[in-house]
Amino acid sequence: MSGGLGGPGMRRIKTVVTKIGSGKTPNGGGRSYQDDGVMFLRSQNVHFAGLRLDDVAFIGEDVHREMRASCVLSGDVLLNITGASLGRVARVPDNFGEANVNQHVCIIRPGAGVDCRFLAYALSSSNVQEQIAALQMGGNRDGLNFEQVGNLAIPLPSETSKQERIADFLDAELASVDALVGAKMRQIALLHERREAIVASRVSELCNDHGSVPLRRIWLGIEQGWSPQCDDAEADRDNWAVLRTSAVSSGRFDPLAHKRLPVDVQPDLRYVINDGDLLLTRGSGSAAMVGVAAVADTDGRRLLLSDLLYRVRLQPGWPSGLVASVIGSRPAREQISLLLRGQSGQTIKLRGQDVGEILIPCVPPDRRGAIAAEIAVTSTSHVSAARKIENSLALLHERRRALITAAVTGRLDLPAAWEAVA
Repeated sequence: MSGGLGGPGMRRIKTVVTKIGSGKTPNGGGRSYQDDGVMFLRSQNVHFAGLRLDDVAFIGEDVHREMRASCVLSGDVLLNITGASLGRVARVPDNFGEANVNQHVCIIRPGAGVDCRFLAYALSSSNVQEQIAALQMGGNRDGLNFEQVGNLAIPLPSETSKQERIADFLDAELASVDALVGAKMRQIALLHERREAIVASRVSELCNDHGSVPLRRIWLGIEQGWSPQCDDAEADRDNWAVLRTSAVSSGRFDPLAHKRLPVDVQPDLRYVINDGDLLLTRGSGSAAMVGVAAVADTDGRRLLLSDLLYRVRLQPGWPSGLVASVIGSRPAREQISLLLRGQSGQTIKLRGQDVGEILIPCVPPDRRGAIAAEIAVTSTSHVSAARKIENSLALLHERRRALITAAVTGRLDLPAAWEAVA
């Protein structure tokens, strides 16, 4: 069986399924979510290794009935069709119960003669993921529409029994890979928790020893930036670019998280980013991503501040790294959580005047540099360890996709593979 588009055994999805569609955000957005009820699946719940429900939202039975056209059934395959997670796929397991989806998740319901597990694996294969990536090239950056989903070509053996054998093999083979991925993700989480505990303890100790002052007492000012219409592409070093929120929202500055400023648009030089600038996220759909601080390191790129970021100009003698570490600590995050405005499902924002109320330990001038370096060493060691694990995770994800692709396209000799497993 060929894995190429249009090759033998390739079928358009629309010819082998009974449903391609998605839901919507309920009226009222996040205000309509409840503590329990019918599960409302969003793109963050859809992952290649399966559905993750640790932060699943719930809607009421009345809303679910109003959205009955997007009810989810066991055996459905869910595909993320917008955003950074575009292309992620998960199968709805047996006996899943009632659920619904929003507009960012597409329901693909397999027809007769199509094994739902095989369909999910086929959509996860390099063949289909490359088709999805190709559809996003150029100006088509908004995601996939239902017609494009229906025209995706998947490798599909005509015999259902062969689909089932391939799915059985992948279920067994990937179980150990997914277990290892889960273990490594827990290692990363533990590293972050340990770092947070160390920094939180140090910040609390500094506050106890030296007292604290509101951030506005040690700044020269705060400003938000500018967000003109930009090209959704990486800028060359000689071109200007406007930062995305994701340049800061991880707590580590990423100079490549930007949008290219069109060549016919003049940059507003008031918002040029300089190395050492203290930046904070001003708004996001997730409360955890608002009020996150990072110190700019432009790597020589020509970057501009966006209107969903703040720049805090500190008084001389205050290291931006020290203040960023304090803002990222657990005591400060708890304070920030009380200052946020907006609800889940909407853009949650932090006002500039509220940023000024964040408490900073009043460290004596002669100790600020040393304490900033001390916290930086702690953070760097934990980040370095986490990155090593993330690199091994990337290799596991590559192995997972390669195995899936080889199996669903017939390039893997399945009987021999089963012998190797045995």
